Amino acid sequence: MIRLYDSVDGEVRELNLRDPGRVSMYVCGPTVDNLPHLGHGRFTLVWDVARRWFTFRGLDVNYVSNITDIDDKIIARSLQEDRSTAEVVATYEALWWEAMDQLGVARPDEAPHATDYVPEMIELISAFLEDDIAYTISDGVYLDVSRVPDYGLLAGQPLESLRVGARVEAVEEKRSPLDFALWKNAKAGEPSWPAPFGDGRPGWHTECVVMSLGLLGDDFDLHCGGLDLKFPHHENERAQAVAAGRVFARHWSHNGLVMVGGEKMSKSLGNFTSLTNLAETSDPRAYRLLVLRSHYRSPVEVTTATIADAERALARLDAFARRFELAALAGDTLEVASRREWIGEGAALYEEVAAVLDDDLKTPLAVAMLFDALAAANTQADAGDATGAQNLAKAINALFGALGLSLHSKEDDVDSRSADLVTRRDAARGAKDWAQADRLRNELVTLGWIVEDSSTGTLIRRP
Repeated sequence: MIRLYDSVDGEVRELNLRDPGRVSMYVCGPTVDNLPHLGHGRFTLVWDVARRWFTFRGLDVNYVSNITDIDDKIIARSLQEDRSTAEVVATYEALWWEAMDQLGVARPDEAPHATDYVPEMIELISAFLEDDIAYTISDGVYLDVSRVPDYGLLAGQPLESLRVGARVEAVEEKRSPLDFALWKNAKAGEPSWPAPFGDGRPGWHTECVVMSLGLLGDDFDLHCGGLDLKFPHHENERAQAVAAGRVFARHWSHNGLVMVGGEKMSKSLGNFTSLTNLAETSDPRAYRLLVLRSHYRSPVEVTTATIADAERALARLDAFARRFELAALAGDTLEVASRREWIGEGAALYEEVAAVLDDDLKTPLAVAMLFDALAAANTQADAGDATGAQNLAKAINALFGALGLSLHSKEDDVDSRSADLVTRRDAARGAKDWAQADRLRNELVTLGWIVEDSSTGTLIRRP
């Protein structure tokens, strides 16, 4: 039985599935207008882990995560770079998938693009206008949230409380500051689609409700995303489904934010570090391990110190994998527990770890248990119990694989050119020629190495 915290109920409860044995899961994906940052990395890692664990436990998961390819930010980027929105989308979507691959995030079963669903959005908006649930003003079409009886459910506040606390919007024609755009009228030089209520483009909140219901159907099991999407984005999705008479998500779940110096990490605050930069300067597995060490609902502090600590833990895991000659797992192939043989202490470990992960994905506790088991396996091997140690080691490897973390048992082969650069860099550092040391470091990075300094000299390894 899988239990998750529900953002509506405010408590951990059983994931009551629409279809026994199958999980229909929608995760709000990126707006591809810029490099993906660590906040994006966290939500994709959290829900990748959830998907992997559900699969490991024998559930058939249909995982959908969208691409927002039309949005104000994309249009602003196209004007800034003097390129078409299509070119901007192509560039940043490619960088998105590259970052996901580096993090070891398995590709979604479906990755719908908003622009492919514009006809369905127009149909929905037309129905809202016909039923007087939506109205037209000078800049587009808006949903009248007063027509949604339980508006504010995800915010945890009734409509009146939200209205009192709402900021005064620039669009004075709106009936309420809480009413939100379903359709934005066409502007010169911007992409637009023909519609009976005027040419234009969809609003962000309308995109996800149409794609999720279109691909997963009514009453799908689980809608996920970052805590910053809970209100208004997810509430506005839900409001449209309710207004349309559709049964929306059974269960809502949100992950905590990435923090830098106590502030949320985001593009709008200008304090984000791109996933591209992370992959160039550290082992991308370190970020996954850092995320696993924090409960998915808690904030996580990402600094050079926390990443370095995770890398030290990875080095311990990789040394363990080398000792027991363990095969690397994870990747696009999702592990399934029933395909593995669980013997002795390995079987007991699986049951213990499964109990904490089934109960609201308590990954920090699971990781601590796996490191304790690692120490036990080493002790057994030292004492001469090779068989018992190997069975436990295989279980540890399989369970880390279930969380998407591959243990590397092979050292990277260093070619002669790279080895020469390392030798020259160590000599430059010894002579305190820091400029030359930096140039040689950059050459190594260009060749695809992650470069680290240690008390014994320059260390290099592949991402």
